[in-house]
Amino acid sequence: MKKKNKIVYAFIDSQNLNLGVLSQGWQLDWRKFRQYLRNKYNATDTYLFIGYKPGNEALYANLQQMGYLVILKPTMELPDKSVKGNVDAELVLHTMIQYKNYDKAIIVSGDGDFFCLVEYLESKNKLLHILAPNRRYSKLFSKYSRLVIRVDQLRGSLEFKKKTGIGGRSKP
Repeated sequence: MKKKNKIVYAFIDSQNLNLGVLSQGWQLDWRKFRQYLRNKYNATDTYLFIGYKPGNEALYANLQQMGYLVILKPTMELPDKSVKGNVDAELVLHTMIQYKNYDKAIIVSGDGDFFCLVEYLESKNKLLHILAPNRRYSKLFSKYSRLVIRVDQLRGSLEFKKKTGIGGRSKP
């Protein structure tokens, strides 16, 4: 009898992941990250939660073409002109809406606000991993340290490298 493959979904707090790797001095290659989730964990559905800013439509379309299921959250401009788009509630909501459709979930965030979700998924044997951007993830997750994968330790394979436009062999 053939063993059934587990259905794995990933739920990504894009701001937490992006700022977490940027704080380490590098930029994530989102295409490579989607391939990593697919190849390493067989993640079939990968939800990417991101704040919506007018003018970034090409970015959202590009992320969808890479295979992400993009969930946009309205943003608001704060008095200091920074933009806030808190996606925590949407990530939890979609994780629970999809609950019956996956066997295992990957939560991509180091934010302790997701502790109750992580705790619940683990209690139901549905948590595969927590992918934290760097070593500075919430201490609340220390209980689940065996499930934490640090994205900063994958820099060599997931870093965005700008194309120089120079290819092939140069003339002598």
